[in-house]
Amino acid sequence: MPGPRTAPQKRPAPDTASDVTRWAGFCCGLVPVVLVWCGTSLAGAISAALGLAAVTTACGALLRQSQRGAARLRAEEIAPHRGRRSRTGAGAHRGGRHSGGNTPVD
Repeated sequence: MPGPRTAPQKRPAPDTASDVTRWAGFCCGLVPVVLVWCGTSLAGAISAALGLAAVTTACGALLRQSQRGAARLRAEEIAPHRGRRSRTGAGAHRGGRHSGGNTPVD
């Protein structure tokens, strides 16, 4: 006889923006070390590190903004915004043909 069933546990969504930023930060520290090791001047290695840090910061900000936009779109798909004057049920639509009751005027 099998044991009691448990509900499957939901795993939290991976935070890819912070993972990418963390790896990019690691590379920003590693690249100058490798450049100095290969014979590049210390000033050149520092300027490369600063340039990489600036690009990493900008890309991280764009990635987070993109994730917020995607989350907002998913939230709108779940509960769409109906607008200011949207209604449901009979009489919600204006115009079109009306059935019965009206007599034409000569």
